[in-house]
Amino acid sequence: MKYGLIGEKLGHSYSKGIHERIGLYSFELKEIAREDLDAFLTARDFCGINVTIPYKQTVIPYLHEIEEGAAMIGAVNTIVNRDGKLYGYNTDYSGLLTLIRSNGIGIEGKKVLILGTGGTSRTAVAACRKLCAAKITRAGRRQIQKDPSDRLLSDVSFVTYDKIPEQCRDAEVILNTTPCGMFPDLDTSAVDLTVFDKPEAVVDVIYNPLRTKLCLQAQSLGIHAVCGLKMLVAQAVCAAEHFTGQTQDPSLTETIFSEKKKELENIVLTGMPGSGKSTVGKLLSDLTGRRFVDTDEIIVQKEGREITEIFAKDGEGYFRDLEREVALELRTEHDLVIATGGGFMLQPFCEEALKAYGNVFFLDRDLKAILPTADRPLADDKDKIAKLYKQRLPVYRKIADHVITVDGTPDETVRAIIRAMEASS
Repeated sequence: MKYGLIGEKLGHSYSKGIHERIGLYSFELKEIAREDLDAFLTARDFCGINVTIPYKQTVIPYLHEIEEGAAMIGAVNTIVNRDGKLYGYNTDYSGLLTLIRSNGIGIEGKKVLILGTGGTSRTAVAACRKLCAAKITRAGRRQIQKDPSDRLLSDVSFVTYDKIPEQCRDAEVILNTTPCGMFPDLDTSAVDLTVFDKPEAVVDVIYNPLRTKLCLQAQSLGIHAVCGLKMLVAQAVCAAEHFTGQTQDPSLTETIFSEKKKELENIVLTGMPGSGKSTVGKLLSDLTGRRFVDTDEIIVQKEGREITEIFAKDGEGYFRDLEREVALELRTEHDLVIATGGGFMLQPFCEEALKAYGNVFFLDRDLKAILPTADRPLADDKDKIAKLYKQRLPVYRKIADHVITVDGTPDETVRAIIRAMEASS
């Protein structure tokens, strides 16, 4: 391996595609067990590597020299082999600064709570200090003895998770550096945001999924939230500069980030029965090259019977259980156009499952234009449709990333969705 990423578990990693998009070298992913790390680093049979969990601090004794910033942080995620000597850098630092600044998150004068005590937590402390945070507190599972010689943490407070509601309710920015919520454990979160009084922003360094459970909860509470894909790309570009000695165009990070996000993100269509989700979805699939799936069609295929029969024989509760099963199946898939049933995204589990990798579009067709459909038991006459519309409209609007007014042809609706995607990329 000349260039690559080392870590204990790398099934979640997007680094290979990102580094190879930079276009300067081939890049490999190499999982290394703890007992094999010494032999790998001693052999030095590589030109340059990125380092991830749990080795960002473990690799330090093997290095000939560490840049000043990385030494202060005490974590290295980039190593370059020059003539048999290993040099260590922390490109996560610049990546995190890029993530925070490019999303307009203000740190200056704010109280920041950093979740986690590992190497990335120390990187976050350095970044928040650079951005002039008023107070920085780190949270961990167990009490940590403070080291008086540790200059990085000299003015940083510490709290155990159980004491957060008591001691950190006034945190204004919450920054997660733990692996809680990372693929495949999508249902975990390091903290419940409802214990805080008025946080302004949540930054989660996790990049897989695109939106963690923590970020989704933040958004549901009206809190500005970002996950770590841009940080990953920015640190990779910085690492490539160390690997090759070649300065990259400043726009490269944004270009690769936009491309990677588009590659990973699903288009999720929600709205009333008869709003055109399936028709628009198929057109979007043809235009974007994403695979089209319809949650109702999946259920019909699984059950071997129509939805009207499912409702008539087993009731709505059984059908909603089937929808949750479909949501579980789709939650980690990428590059899809998903047309959902009218009530699918109204279920919190289904909403959260598809939002992890999905950009949600509410197709808002005027009530007068929605016609009864015999194959939808809850929308087979005008009175039922009117009642459903009144109940569901506020929820559709709340859960949507984009509201698309449907008052033209399906092609016009598709163009409106594409414009919205481009504007948000």
